[in-house]
Amino acid sequence: MTYLSACVTGFALMAGLIVAIGAQNAFILRQGLLKANVPLVVGLAVLIDVVLTLAGCLGVGGLIHAHPDILKAVAWAGAGFVLVYGGLAFRRAFDPATLDSGAGKPLSPGAAARTILAVSLLNPHVYLDTVGIIGSVAGQYSGMGRLFFAGGAAAASAAWFCGLGFGARFLTPVFASRLAWRILDSIIGVVMVLIAISLVRMALA
Repeated sequence: MTYLSACVTGFALMAGLIVAIGAQNAFILRQGLLKANVPLVVGLAVLIDVVLTLAGCLGVGGLIHAHPDILKAVAWAGAGFVLVYGGLAFRRAFDPATLDSGAGKPLSPGAAARTILAVSLLNPHVYLDTVGIIGSVAGQYSGMGRLFFAGGAAAASAAWFCGLGFGARFLTPVFASRLAWRILDSIIGVVMVLIAISLVRMALA
């Protein structure tokens, strides 16, 4: 029962952290709507979260606390990247693609892989959530309990990203109109600007 409790706690904690709107979720959602590179971007997103979660549960979080300049450098790089990403979203909003027309111009697998890596690894909040928060709570458990906690957290990541990427196709009828794409890309652009502002504040703190 203790192991089950650890697993459920890990799942619930990660679920609460991962559902926040961000560059990573926005990119996966858009790829899912375009039905482009979904297994690739979902797989990489899950892999990154699993690796960072295990790192946190194994006590790597102390490295971040000992070297805060690492997160500052990531924050500056991330702010620049999401500003560019947000700018592209705003540009698309003035000439939105529809799914039926095929004018969405899906990214190549290589470009999609580079983008999901960037929106994932250039966001310091990813490290704070997985290595920092998840790792800190994992410290309450020992032995197999910690592994079950990490497994629950990893399962939450996998469930969320798979649902977001592969479930987006059910929204296809909604995004068959230019207005829907215009609204989505506008929201993505605003979110990216807000994320960039928060990253700059983090870097300056």
